[in-house]
Amino acid sequence: MNDSIPVTRTTDHGTAKLMPDVDRDRAWLLTVDGAPQSYVDLDEPAHLEFEYTRRLGHVLDVVAEPGRALDVVHLGGGALTLPRYVAVTRPGSRQDVVEADRGLLELVAEHLPLPHGANVALHAADARDWLERAPAASADVLLADVFSGSRVPAHLTSVAYVREVGRVLRDGGVYLANLPDAAPFAFLRSQLATLAGVFEELVLIAEPGVLRGRRFGNAVLVAGRRPVDVAALTRLTAADAFPARVEHGAGLREFIGGARPVRDEDAVPSPEPPDGAFGIG
Repeated sequence: MNDSIPVTRTTDHGTAKLMPDVDRDRAWLLTVDGAPQSYVDLDEPAHLEFEYTRRLGHVLDVVAEPGRALDVVHLGGGALTLPRYVAVTRPGSRQDVVEADRGLLELVAEHLPLPHGANVALHAADARDWLERAPAASADVLLADVFSGSRVPAHLTSVAYVREVGRVLRDGGVYLANLPDAAPFAFLRSQLATLAGVFEELVLIAEPGVLRGRRFGNAVLVAGRRPVDVAALTRLTAADAFPARVEHGAGLREFIGGARPVRDEDAVPSPEPPDGAFGIG
């Protein structure tokens, strides 16, 4: 049993709280302003509790042969759940984490230490500013999970931003993004259209109920210049406790429809989630 004491701290961008999971020793939930952000099990860093993180983990599993070290950039830090996952599933990987909230990074580093030997550099910076200064062709994977409050910031949704992503990725690199939306999916469709201007290969992963318009939820977007192993990804996501659908090819082009790429001057944040969409009891 986990009998640790919750930790609450006012950080640069909100009130962060680390709450112990009573059912798992040394496991913690991070919330910011009451919204769940990350879940970490210090004894089992490959454990991914949230559905969307498992889907991102599945993509990380199939982007290269198992165990191969990768250079990974994480935009958005949270409690460093996915950097921990990469560190133990792909030993020797070099990772950069870019998080605008320096206080949050300090809280996590203090209370939730990274696995021994993890090669993870932490950067307190705006995601797009850091990306624009990053060397070209320096990353195998670029993963965006950035939220200001409960919304993806507008400046991380435009063609100019996506071009920077494409510049930093190597030729065979892959971009992953966690984006929230609900029917009629104006935001999600525009993001896919924006990515299509830079990347030839697109994949969308989401719970069937979200895609059918039944509820607000997370979607994982995957973009690259080379094909993703969609068959393997479909098997992994279908085997989850909460299965997801994988859309690509003609079905995804139909989903995008007439959506247009987003220019900086037209960019807007992701939609405000309805009350209780991501809350905890």
